[in-house]
Amino acid sequence: MRILTFLVLFLASQTTAWSQTQVIKIDKLEALINAPSDKVQIINFWATWCAPCVKELPLLEKLNADNADVNVTLINLDFADKLEKVNAFVARKNMKATVLLLDEIDYNSWIDKVDKGWGGAIPATLIINPKNGHRKFLDKELHDGDLEKLIAEVKQ
Repeated sequence: MRILTFLVLFLASQTTAWSQTQVIKIDKLEALINAPSDKVQIINFWATWCAPCVKELPLLEKLNADNADVNVTLINLDFADKLEKVNAFVARKNMKATVLLLDEIDYNSWIDKVDKGWGGAIPATLIINPKNGHRKFLDKELHDGDLEKLIAEVKQ
């Protein structure tokens, strides 16, 4: 009986951890990009199958945990039918930043709404200071110190 109770509690806790990824459409992403905020917004585009994306996630997670002046949102670009895979990845990596799965497979219809110069390559990161309207966009892998430099630039 104890084993069954443990198993039920374990599976319930895993389901709770996995349920944190919400599937969204472009209108929700646009609302996020344009939302007023007192914090600098970091919006990172990534996928579970993208090695450079996965490599930079710890930098984003650390920034999210250590800096109260920023809001980190991770936009996953796996297909929506892979939500369980994304949720398992998020749980396995113990990710704390907000993770949203963008359900828009026609990339050409929305990438210009993120940044006019974006060709669609990932990883990609958009840094926005809603207070002054300054933005920075980077469509390559982030390295240690990159985020802090970009945040300082949008705060000017």
